[in-house]
Amino acid sequence: MRTYEFTVIFKPNDEEVAKGKETIANEFKEAGVQVTKEDNIGIKFLAYPIKKSEKGHYVYYELEANPETISTLDRHFKLMTPILKFLFVKKDN
Repeated sequence: MRTYEFTVIFKPNDEEVAKGKETIANEFKEAGVQVTKEDNIGIKFLAYPIKKSEKGHYVYYELEANPETISTLDRHFKLMTPILKFLFVKKDN
């Protein structure tokens, strides 16, 4: 298993954030991903509008997973509507 950092930007709506975090938690659980840290950063202005949103709600995760799992999750998260942007980054140990 490798260690990854995962940052996700949700629409700045409380309902969308709650729904998105719940869906992500379910996806991680089904895929066997271990979340070691979760940090709710909050609402910030975006550098440029994304899907007509000027602001986004940031959530940061540190997790342990297999590389194949990350590529599968990447495809699933691209289809989720509450997510504006997300990024997986392999963390150096």
